[in-house]
Amino acid sequence: MTGLTKVYADGTRALDQLDLEVPRGVFFGLLGPNGAGKTTLIGAATGLIRALRGSISIFGFDAVSDAHARLLVGVAPQDVHLDRFLTAREVLTYHGRYFGMTRRQAEARADELLTVFDLQAKSKIKPNRLSGGMRRRLLLARALVHRPRLAFLDEPTAGVDLELRHDLWRYLRRLQGEEGLTVVLTTHYIEEAEELCERVAFIRAGRIVADGKPADLARTFGVERLEDAYLAAMR
Repeated sequence: MTGLTKVYADGTRALDQLDLEVPRGVFFGLLGPNGAGKTTLIGAATGLIRALRGSISIFGFDAVSDAHARLLVGVAPQDVHLDRFLTAREVLTYHGRYFGMTRRQAEARADELLTVFDLQAKSKIKPNRLSGGMRRRLLLARALVHRPRLAFLDEPTAGVDLELRHDLWRYLRRLQGEEGLTVVLTTHYIEEAEELCERVAFIRAGRIVADGKPADLARTFGVERLEDAYLAAMR
């Protein structure tokens, strides 16, 4: 992403000439306060929001003009929106079909992910009858059905208890390792970034103010912990 700028109709400058490069195959954390531009950045990268200026390249494809770029991306938004008229298995199968998979491929992939996320027993249950934690797992599975090369996970553990958070970390590590995903994770939990992310960027007022390995960021700000580096960057 280069020079990415987004100004909303009310004058809010959500992204301000933002530059960011995410290395292939890494677990990348994006940390910043509410309103820093994290969700807008994801929206711009996935074609849901049109930036005012700047360019976005996804594995060499223009994210705005080249439809192929969107086939390479999976998104798990912060808000859980799942079709309440479909079963959990149908949610995954239909999503696979939307991305051009054959019915057999989509069904096989749905069954695979139901197993990975421990949802086999709930495959015939509709999302509105699942617990909040199970809906969160299903949302993550849906983002990965079409085997994207890049996954944006926007606050994937927001509002879940500590036990489920650690379960989700385990699922994500497994998938990132087995499938070679590049993962961009937004989170307010510093410990989550420390646990999962090989690289981290701090975003403030629509700009990246620091970017690097967690240990390197701590050294840059003259502190011992990533949390202290984050607090220093936000001043």
